[in-house]
Amino acid sequence: MKNLVNSVLLLVVVVLNLSDVMANPPAAYEGRRLYVSYCQLCHGVDGKGEGPLAKVMEISPADLTTTVRSRSERILTKIITGEGRQTITGRARHNLLNEAMPEWKGVFDESEVKALIAYLRFLSRAKHDLMGDPEVGMQLYQKYCRVCHGEEGEGDGIMTRLMGIEPMDFTNPNETNSLDNRELIRSIMQGQGEFMPAWRGILSRDDVEALVSYIRLLSH
Repeated sequence: MKNLVNSVLLLVVVVLNLSDVMANPPAAYEGRRLYVSYCQLCHGVDGKGEGPLAKVMEISPADLTTTVRSRSERILTKIITGEGRQTITGRARHNLLNEAMPEWKGVFDESEVKALIAYLRFLSRAKHDLMGDPEVGMQLYQKYCRVCHGEEGEGDGIMTRLMGIEPMDFTNPNETNSLDNRELIRSIMQGQGEFMPAWRGILSRDDVEALVSYIRLLSH
């Protein structure tokens, strides 16, 4: 018990002295920000092509939850940037998805295209919805979780060495996808095992939903 108390006290000290500098955010997180700003109006929140602008323009954007699965990164890059015209059903088009798809070359740089593709992969593979705001979730993760779960969610935070623990690796989709949102929320709110603390009373329900949404993006 004494060792546990000392470990907890050390955890508090580490949290209080952590730098405010955030780790490099996961690619899917950055991609989501681009998607919300540039793509969501047509492709919709869930990527199924039912955004409000699509209805106004009377166009039918691709359902990204299915179309993206069979496309390589090279082809998706061409689709997004408009480079390398593709021929479909005898017609030359600048993309494989829809004639109304804008060409984003000159708007997105290479790293942004890769980040956007990472988020599109998330949309096409995700088994669980994003309930909260991942941007809020990232701030909470950096403040409360990274000391154990690591800067990038790999379960290699500084406290793992000090306490001899092995937190969940959030970058492994086999681990995170095995738990639905309710299970992750319950684990955060109530704690798990000997070393995972209960955050009820510290984090609100909205906070935890945002945190879970950020965790989902870590694995993509």
